[in-house]
Amino acid sequence: MYSFNDIDSDTLSSILGWVSIACWIVVYSPQIYANYTLQSGEGLSLVFVYVWLLGDITNMTGAILAGLLPTIIILGLYYTLCDIILLVQVYYYRKKATRSLAFEGVESEETPLLPNSANNQTKNDMTSVKGLALRYAGALIFVVVTGVLAWWIGSNIEMEEKLPKRHSLFMVWAIQILGWTSAICYLGSRIPQIIKNFGTRCEGLAPALFFFSILGNATYSLSICVKSMEKEYLITNASWLAGSALTIFLDLVVLSQFSYFRYIALKRVVRILPAENIPQRES
Repeated sequence: MYSFNDIDSDTLSSILGWVSIACWIVVYSPQIYANYTLQSGEGLSLVFVYVWLLGDITNMTGAILAGLLPTIIILGLYYTLCDIILLVQVYYYRKKATRSLAFEGVESEETPLLPNSANNQTKNDMTSVKGLALRYAGALIFVVVTGVLAWWIGSNIEMEEKLPKRHSLFMVWAIQILGWTSAICYLGSRIPQIIKNFGTRCEGLAPALFFFSILGNATYSLSICVKSMEKEYLITNASWLAGSALTIFLDLVVLSQFSYFRYIALKRVVRILPAENIPQRES
């Protein structure tokens, strides 16, 4: 039975792994909820979701071939289902919007958003920075506590030890190819989303999706490195390390876009607000 006083490299690696899993369980929730609230999925790049789906499928297939724990395979299936939910939302809300325009007429298609509504939204954003920071801090504490709790429960349950499964040379290569394909997909998926963000200014996109992705990839990479820094071990896990570590950089680019476009929007409102508050002279 483990206690928190007996934390060695294997234990720390396991804790980080569980925290990573906790992050990936909740990573899709903010975007799914944002799509539902906005009744639109247009903030997402479809190429981003499709390529991410391909990455999850290859990752799950590699886990099945490698004979990993059933929980890892179930998680892979869960990720795949979440990708499909995002795609269903995008197409459903597009169809719903098209049907609504058909009923309301062409005039609705040309009607812009009310400027006052946009300004009010931005004003709300200005006053909600503290609330946003508190929500993110709370979410961070939640996933860390959940991960540590999951590790503690798992470490105190007696499990039958199994000998590592031996694979043929062909199977080893197949697993490595799937691993690298998954890594390339995870990296490549971010590019179309980053490009789209320049047009949409990140509207309709949930920053928490990328926040939890960064946290999940960071703890996953650390769980590998903490376990062992031996050359052979790192080479075996190179595809997963590359996919996680390099994706962090691209997710940081997306979060930088969020910050930049929010700064521009707030700057515009600050410039407009004084003019709105000046009383008009009667002629």
